[in-house]
Amino acid sequence: MKSLYGQQNSPGEEMTFVFQERENPPATRDHDVKVQVRACALSWVDTKLLSEIKLKKELVPVGREISGVVLEVGSKVTFFQPDDEVVGILPLDSEESGVCEVILVHEHYLVHKPEKVCWVEAAGTVRDGLRAYTALHYLAQVCPGRSVLVLDGASPFGTIAIQLAQHRGAKVISTAHSLEDKQYLERLRPAGARVIDVSHGKIDVAESCLEETGGLGVDIVLDGGVRLFSAEDEPAPKSQLLPHKHDIITLLGVGGHWITTEKNLQLDPPDSHSLFLKGATVSFLNEEIWNLSNVQQGRYLDILWWNSHCSWEPQLDEPIPLYEAKVSMEIVQKNQARKRQVIQF
Repeated sequence: MKSLYGQQNSPGEEMTFVFQERENPPATRDHDVKVQVRACALSWVDTKLLSEIKLKKELVPVGREISGVVLEVGSKVTFFQPDDEVVGILPLDSEESGVCEVILVHEHYLVHKPEKVCWVEAAGTVRDGLRAYTALHYLAQVCPGRSVLVLDGASPFGTIAIQLAQHRGAKVISTAHSLEDKQYLERLRPAGARVIDVSHGKIDVAESCLEETGGLGVDIVLDGGVRLFSAEDEPAPKSQLLPHKHDIITLLGVGGHWITTEKNLQLDPPDSHSLFLKGATVSFLNEEIWNLSNVQQGRYLDILWWNSHCSWEPQLDEPIPLYEAKVSMEIVQKNQARKRQVIQF
């Protein structure tokens, strides 16, 4: 069987992807589940994170969000039986690549897949659903009547976040990076999100959000990255599309929550003072925390189960055959894919 792996020969070098021939999976251990993979979503490999937690390898397994059918279970497995349909996310330290026909997974990383959800949608939404739920439920405690700003709402993560916020009764504002994104968001169901088109660079996001909220500011902000410096110090396309950190602080309301995906966020004393005056908080969104701490395993499985049973309208590309997985993963690793890429077996 073929499996897809990433290879990085030296620090700073772009990762290359290779297929490796592997033998049949080893014997099923006590808590292992042997899964015939039907679909696997491709996500960016964070080599720096792997290095920081001492998990860097010569060959990094690629493809962690999988859906498939249980072929065999270990002697101590209690959650699953053969022929069960499952979905899950392989842990960071997994030796298995999800881009493989048959893999072994510990039972604590899988949940049952509903029959009404197809293989591609199950694998393609599980990570973004986990991120959105972590951000809005655990970090921001979204509730009816709150206002939520989702930056780059037409991204795979943004699309799920908008739907979850609306499901919780929040008022949603979103930014669109192109006319196509704007039209997509306006067609998204349930309808009702206010869309701000920032593609031409003439719209002030902070001013628009304050106007939309009657000058009170937004309760919750989910960013997809922020601009830390002036436009002259960053590449032009990035500076046009990402909001500046000062804009986010300006539009944040009293007692607001800023959930950021920017791991290198730097706040100067004036920024901290502004947040202090508003009683606002900044939280960092890292969905890997659920796999890095087994103490939260019960909550993690609950989130996976909840997300797998939701009727999301995902932002997915057309299913990709296995022989195109290498090329597709190269596009994903360069952050050039606007829609979630899913391999279908």
